Amino acid sequence: MDAGSSSTTEPLNIVICPWLAFGHLLPYLELAERLASRGHRVSFVSTPRNLARLPPPRKDVDLVAIPLPRVEGLPEGAESTNDVPDEKRELHWEAFDGLAAPFADFLASACADASKRPHWIIADCFHHWASAAAVAHDVPCAILLPTATMLAAAPHQPPSASAAASVLEEHAAAEAARLAVPCYEREAVSTAYADQCASGMSVADRWFLALDKCMVLAIRSCVEWEPETFKLVAPLLGKPVLPLGLLPPSPDGGRRRAPGSSEDDTTLRWLDAQPPGSVVYVALGSEVPLSVEQVHELALGLELAGVRFLWALRKPTSATVVHDADPLPSGFQDRSTGLVTMGWVPQLSILAHAAVGGFLTHCGRNSLIEGLLFGHPLVMLPIFGDQGPNARQMEAKKAGLQVARDEDDGSFDRHSVAAAVRAVMLDGEAREGFVAGARRMQGVVADKERQERYVEEFVEQLRAYL
Repeated sequence: MDAGSSSTTEPLNIVICPWLAFGHLLPYLELAERLASRGHRVSFVSTPRNLARLPPPRKDVDLVAIPLPRVEGLPEGAESTNDVPDEKRELHWEAFDGLAAPFADFLASACADASKRPHWIIADCFHHWASAAAVAHDVPCAILLPTATMLAAAPHQPPSASAAASVLEEHAAAEAARLAVPCYEREAVSTAYADQCASGMSVADRWFLALDKCMVLAIRSCVEWEPETFKLVAPLLGKPVLPLGLLPPSPDGGRRRAPGSSEDDTTLRWLDAQPPGSVVYVALGSEVPLSVEQVHELALGLELAGVRFLWALRKPTSATVVHDADPLPSGFQDRSTGLVTMGWVPQLSILAHAAVGGFLTHCGRNSLIEGLLFGHPLVMLPIFGDQGPNARQMEAKKAGLQVARDEDDGSFDRHSVAAAVRAVMLDGEAREGFVAGARRMQGVVADKERQERYVEEFVEQLRAYL
């Protein structure tokens, strides 16, 4: 694309293509809306069922549906990762790789019309076919990254002997981050490099292919959020890194219900009856695969801690998680001091409620941002992906405390759950420190001017590369 193809005032045509998980779809829809509110023309690309389950965009965003190819053995309608049983994951990857041809057709059609030709494609880090199509059509591509903290802890090639001293220092800092990774977490990460899916590609294969063909990297983060690791990303990956800011949910946007869901205000009415700051909200995301034993230990730990709690326990989705009608220990709900609910809950409304004084979370990026938006200290129980690095980062900032785990297998028990919950919710001196740490992070997340400025600067940087 010619350097002068976009003036400093001309609206940009931007294609956003997020990974097929609602933890990615929702925040990048937020990005699409923020770009559209600035007058840019945004196409948001996903599969039909995923798009249908998103809240309607508040701004003029073009939702582009590309059907997920049918793969034998993959359940009908299993388009998001939330729909896919664990034992079918590799079939979902195969279907995902099959989106290459229809995406290339979409891009070819868009490029054939000068008024619709994209100035940029912003694709998630697994979308090797999006960056390949971008190169084929001479459209610059930005790849969306996981957290800087996760990238610093991931395996990398060592720097060459001729690397500059500053780069060597940054690699040394990243090596220190990797050494902090517990054994069970290192084993989980290694599967991304070794597993061969039905399509014949590992997760790492997709990541490196996408990285190779992109022009720049975009990250839903900022230096104020993770100053220790943010500066490591560009030298480690060898490409410019453009921060998006944290994209915290808009107050009205976060409370929007997905089509087909009905907001049951039972949770909010229950909270209305609780003393201020007395409740720990427990939510481990929509895709955390807890076993029966883990659910029981978590439940018994909450009981042992002796605190009020509101637990959003997700319904099981695969053979590796709980299938019982009542997955909780016998008699637990009758004798507990909390409320357990299954299905969709108005998470932002809950976190905003005066009765909530802490958040027991898996430390997914969305949950951390939402919890700290309201300054809640964290009880952290990471399970997979970026959650472990995120938890260590927040623990270092004294925004909360991790549940103690077995170093080898990652197991936890009721006593470790109870100890962490008590420290964050009940121990006066410890709680005071965690509240102070959480409020320091709230100062980053809730700074609307700062977060909007990141979006503005991101657009300016996109223009500078044209």
